[in-house]
Amino acid sequence: MDRIASFNVDHNVLVPGLYLSRVDGNVTTFDMRFKKPNTGDLLSNAEMHSCEHIMATFLRNSEAKDAIIYFGSMGCQTGFYFLFDNTKLSNPQAIALLQKTVAQGACYDGPMPGKSPIECGNYINLDVALSQKCLAFYLKIIENWTEAKLVYPTA
Repeated sequence: MDRIASFNVDHNVLVPGLYLSRVDGNVTTFDMRFKKPNTGDLLSNAEMHSCEHIMATFLRNSEAKDAIIYFGSMGCQTGFYFLFDNTKLSNPQAIALLQKTVAQGACYDGPMPGKSPIECGNYINLDVALSQKCLAFYLKIIENWTEAKLVYPTA
């Protein structure tokens, strides 16, 4: 059985940041790492869920919405995956979009998108204040990110 690409990343040296995870034809996957792996310092279920609702809503309402394929949480609870159509959005454009979207989410103080039993199967653990705090932290990490920084650390 082939080993999946994400298992080839050395999680002992991985730090919070934004990384190019893979390119599959016209689909590019960015690894949005919020927490350092293997430390026990994970995103809570409510933080992950709240950030996911905010980010997915802003991304899918952005000027680049036709390029968005997927935004969702990692099972390891250390970040998110962002998939986009690279024929519609370049890596630098995707970085700028994420910087803008994270900044919007960090200061968003309206009602939580999708916070109802009709819209979400676990709507009770959504919290705008948690998403603001988490996204403000991540914005400080990626606010000056460039395409050259998309490479996973190796040591």
